[in-house]
Amino acid sequence: MSGFEVSRNDYDHISVLYLSGFLDAHTAPKFEDGLQKLIKEERVKIIVNLKNLDYISSAGLGVFMGFIEEIREKGGDIKLSNLSPKVFKVFDLLGFPALYEIYEDEIQAKTKYSETK
Repeated sequence: MSGFEVSRNDYDHISVLYLSGFLDAHTAPKFEDGLQKLIKEERVKIIVNLKNLDYISSAGLGVFMGFIEEIREKGGDIKLSNLSPKVFKVFDLLGFPALYEIYEDEIQAKTKYSETK
């Protein structure tokens, strides 16, 4: 079993969270903390880069659902980027592409935010 890490970079009005490892019920609070800090700082234009995410459980998916409404109410959004085929399949099976914008890479997601500044 792999660990889980959340790191962050801020670019102007956009914040990127980088997730790596296994996102499950045990590690979801770490991801929640990262999102809560962004909201507290009023940084609600968020990209979650999943390039190094190896696994996501329903608890991990629940974190996305638990924060999206509040973030959108504050004028922001969560865009997803760099999903591996395995991780994308989980998101796709649960209908996430209808709820979230998913981009092949982080640059595309940043560009989309820049267009809607």
